[in-house]
Amino acid sequence: MKRLSGWDAFLLYTEAPNVHMHTLKIAVIDLHGLGDRTFGIEEFRNVLHGRLHNLDPFRYQLVDIPFKFHHPMWRENCDVDLEYHIRPWRVAAPGGRRELDEAVGEIAGTPLDRSRPLWEMYLVEGLADDKIAVVGKIHHALADGVASANLLARGMDLQDGPQRDRDSYATDPAPSRPELVRTAFWDHLRQIGRVPGLMKYTADGMGRVRRSTRKFGPELTRPFTPPPSFMNHVLTPERRFATASLALADVKTTGKQLGATINDMVLAMSSGALRKLQLQYEGTADHPLLASVPMSFDFSPDRISGNRFTGVLMALPVDVDDPLERVKRASAAASLAKESNQLIGPELVARWASYIPPAAVEALFRRLSDKDGQNKVLNLNISNVPGPREQGRVGGATVTEIYSVGPLTAASGLNITVWSYVDQLNISVLSDTHTVEDPHEVTDAMVSELCEIRRAAGISEDLTVLETARA
Repeated sequence: MKRLSGWDAFLLYTEAPNVHMHTLKIAVIDLHGLGDRTFGIEEFRNVLHGRLHNLDPFRYQLVDIPFKFHHPMWRENCDVDLEYHIRPWRVAAPGGRRELDEAVGEIAGTPLDRSRPLWEMYLVEGLADDKIAVVGKIHHALADGVASANLLARGMDLQDGPQRDRDSYATDPAPSRPELVRTAFWDHLRQIGRVPGLMKYTADGMGRVRRSTRKFGPELTRPFTPPPSFMNHVLTPERRFATASLALADVKTTGKQLGATINDMVLAMSSGALRKLQLQYEGTADHPLLASVPMSFDFSPDRISGNRFTGVLMALPVDVDDPLERVKRASAAASLAKESNQLIGPELVARWASYIPPAAVEALFRRLSDKDGQNKVLNLNISNVPGPREQGRVGGATVTEIYSVGPLTAASGLNITVWSYVDQLNISVLSDTHTVEDPHEVTDAMVSELCEIRRAAGISEDLTVLETARA
């Protein structure tokens, strides 16, 4: 047994009937190299069964504390019913990008069962060109983007050396109620003992901010005043999903010419796309939007669970008409946000989260999820996660594409997640049913924005055709 960190538990408490806090990982797999062998649902279950001993979070079961006296615990080794967790799915013909995206949206629209380990996987068949897809639905409380990438490497053949499959693992007994209360009491005492260190960490961060010669703009220091937008409203429980693939080299070379990083380019492309959508849906785009961008503070390749990131608020220059100026402003905003995060202390929010009261926070977020009107913290979430650089395999079949997307948060109906894989930069967009008519409007606008940036920079608008990605 182990206690969820305050930050992990917070991602449980923010869940509501219309706010599902799971993340999605989608791997497209080419079966051509298997020859006469088949790779169906049973073969996939067999692969995961042999690796469960090495996929620790898939064996975690959530255990609530009586009276919500403390954050929940993970029972670390429980029995896993792969008949339940690994499920078949078949897309409609012709099995292209849109058909898979529609399937992922349907899968995303249902919550995970908290009485079982907090993950599901779907083997999606019916794709064109002899391909299948594996859609992983994993609760955010289990793993952040970095941990998910490492977990993915263990599940696929991405690690150095041969995979060591095994038929079994030891299971742990369920804890008793007195044991849960007793350990919660002693954990509270230990937390009290850590308060002086936390106060010093907080004071040191505030001191660094005060002494800094950089001027932090009002859009970074006033997180509770995001402008109204079409994406902020009471969410519906259903989800819609869309993807697009770009050549990583196209984004890299464009950014290099403009003095921008890949992350800067992702923010600029998102800004340009959101500007188009604001003009389309609202008729105006006269104020920067406020995005929460996760920044990890633990990149350990061995970490496969937990959340070690801070959601940094960043201004998106959707009010700027010129695409090159948007790149410049996005780059400056990212630099300023990173610096402010380092000054204040990247672990500040995560450390304070250990002291939040479970029942009160759960009740608060249930109210916020049903409250009509503007999200008072942010407009949307945007993530850029560097994924594997080596081509993966599952059961001998080649993984040709990987996509990832995070959850929607209360009153924020859009999430943009970019995940790089080998030579691809893969864009994923998650929305509810009321934010946009079709989430492909967002992915199409992001691809179009890259073309506009390249044209304005004097670079050819012709983008590299990715032979490994679906049309």
